[in-house]
Amino acid sequence: MTESFPRLHARTRRFTLGVPRNFTISPDGGRVTFLRTRSGTDPVTCLWELDVASGAERLVVDPLALGAADEDLPPEERARRERTRESAGGVVAYATDREVRQAVFALSGDLYLADLASGEVRRLPAAGPVIDPRLDPTGARVAYVTGGALHVLELATGADATLAEPEGDLVTYGLAEFIAAEEMDRMRGYWWSPSGDRLLVSRVDESPVSLWHIADPANPDRQPVPQRYPAAGTANAEVTLHVIGLDGARTAVPFEQEYLVTAAWDGHGLAIVTLSRDQRTMRLLAADPDTGETTLLREDTDPAWVDIVTGVPARLSDGTLVWVADADGGHRLIIGDEPVTPPSLQVRAVLDVDGDTVLFQASGEPTEIHLWTYSAGTISAVTTEPGVHSGRRAGGVTLVARQSLDTEGTTVSVGSVSIKSLAERPGLEPRVSLVRAGSRELSTAVLLPSWHVPGSGPLPVLMDPYGGPHAQRVLSARRMFLESQWWAEQGFAVIVADGRGTPGRGPAFEREMLHDFTISLQDQVDALQGVAALHPGDLDLSRVAIRGWSFGGYLAALAVLRRPDVFHAAVAGAPVTDWRLYDTCYTERYLGHPDEGHYERSSLLGDAEKGDAEKLERPLLLIHGLADDNVVAAHTLRLSSALLAAGRPHTVLPLSGVTHMTPQEVVAENLLLLQLDFLRKSLNVN
Repeated sequence: MTESFPRLHARTRRFTLGVPRNFTISPDGGRVTFLRTRSGTDPVTCLWELDVASGAERLVVDPLALGAADEDLPPEERARRERTRESAGGVVAYATDREVRQAVFALSGDLYLADLASGEVRRLPAAGPVIDPRLDPTGARVAYVTGGALHVLELATGADATLAEPEGDLVTYGLAEFIAAEEMDRMRGYWWSPSGDRLLVSRVDESPVSLWHIADPANPDRQPVPQRYPAAGTANAEVTLHVIGLDGARTAVPFEQEYLVTAAWDGHGLAIVTLSRDQRTMRLLAADPDTGETTLLREDTDPAWVDIVTGVPARLSDGTLVWVADADGGHRLIIGDEPVTPPSLQVRAVLDVDGDTVLFQASGEPTEIHLWTYSAGTISAVTTEPGVHSGRRAGGVTLVARQSLDTEGTTVSVGSVSIKSLAERPGLEPRVSLVRAGSRELSTAVLLPSWHVPGSGPLPVLMDPYGGPHAQRVLSARRMFLESQWWAEQGFAVIVADGRGTPGRGPAFEREMLHDFTISLQDQVDALQGVAALHPGDLDLSRVAIRGWSFGGYLAALAVLRRPDVFHAAVAGAPVTDWRLYDTCYTERYLGHPDEGHYERSSLLGDAEKGDAEKLERPLLLIHGLADDNVVAAHTLRLSSALLAAGRPHTVLPLSGVTHMTPQEVVAENLLLLQLDFLRKSLNVN
């Protein structure tokens, strides 16, 4: 029996299982280690190695063979996976030495070492459940965190030393705090020196952070889970840096700004990147690991915010700085002090520096992401076919991972050799038209049912956005639209539009989101009207629904509250309804401090407090996971209470035990079906 799309979509974790990822190329370019599950429905991730010359793949680590079929994760690892949106199990992260001869990883809190040459895998003794193990560059020892303490284990002798012990229950060493992991893409809290004789370690003190509680109403016998949550306008965790030797000797590395963005320690020295609380000033500092003294290397400022860019700082072989910054209206690659890319090419990330060659991602057309290199004063395109590309480079070898609208899934190539994807086929083929819609020429995808003949009659419309800043839905990649096509097959004309604030079109376009999230709603209306003009007779504008999750959930609820003349039903999943209840780093970047007065216009509870909840005239389904520690359930519950007080009917679907990313298969499957049923009834769709 063929599985339905909702069931397959859930079982495959949105068709991500079986896709190779997390690539590491050996310095000589001869081998590639990577992660992949055994099939498109197998959630257990294995560690593999590819021989580039022969194209042969070898299974290095199978968690099932190690007896790790049932995962028992420490709380810190569960939190880390929630922050990374990791939905698979098994070996979901690993770290190698400099020569990529060994790899370490954690399974169910146990520490393992894999010899990549022999294939031998052995369990190492550890002082407790292991978080984020990392080999030193020489491969002689491994550091890990357990119980908030940083340990180093000597591989030759098995001796385990505690380098930093937390001074209290709210202190940790070597882990990223909530804000760093959730909003700054920093998932680590320590960095080895190149010689492996000491480490740069972050100390996190959460005692200033407000104490919240995540309750489990379905199980009243369980204690609520305490959580330190830095809501907008409140205190963040205190983060300090220390260089710690293998003998425990400690040197403080002070910095003045609120946020530690990242650190880098290579043969050219130790560097840290910090960001001010208002995110308008970013500093790159060189640090002396012997004294802790810092020297300002670079300072970037912006009246709105300075972007955090993955992969920098980095260095060429002679120590020349590799950086990304805004200049002349574009996100540009900086070598030394000079921009080397044109303002029209929006640099998204630096992926690798291989000697004097820089591999980076950039967009000319915002719906496409391409690979480029910089070398000897010249930039060159690595990829030219339409699509979304990522990659790695080492030893003169470049790995390219590509998604496109004309190919299914992800293709990965290293020269003439391919790394197989074992992902399931979705059983439907997206019929995507990418257009520029509306007065602002917004990047927009239009999907119609496969059986629909253009001009044969109007279809009910489903707007399917995310809509928030720094995130894109409209990309030239088929996997981005599988779920949207399923909705189209149910009888909807589906529109996915990226409004102002989304990347790919330059700093000015992104910064129009400053101080006002409601412009995202203006852009959805603009895109809808633009698509209607492009498809006369195909859209029934008297039956328009909107659905979304997280920021998209906020946008969906905002749509039926503020523009019931346009939107006739909404499904709002995990919506942020009061931006004062969301975290500091994200919210203050765009809306500023709550005292500055920009929150009421953008918050849904502001409508309710003014009595505007009575404006709700359209069917609204609110969905929220009660275990969500990112957008807590209070957002939906407070909005629901306000709507109830105003006498406005609405529907609330609470999800017991479900977090922000809804990884449970049955939940994910039935959520699609319940939303479909709600929208069909709300719009009178047969």
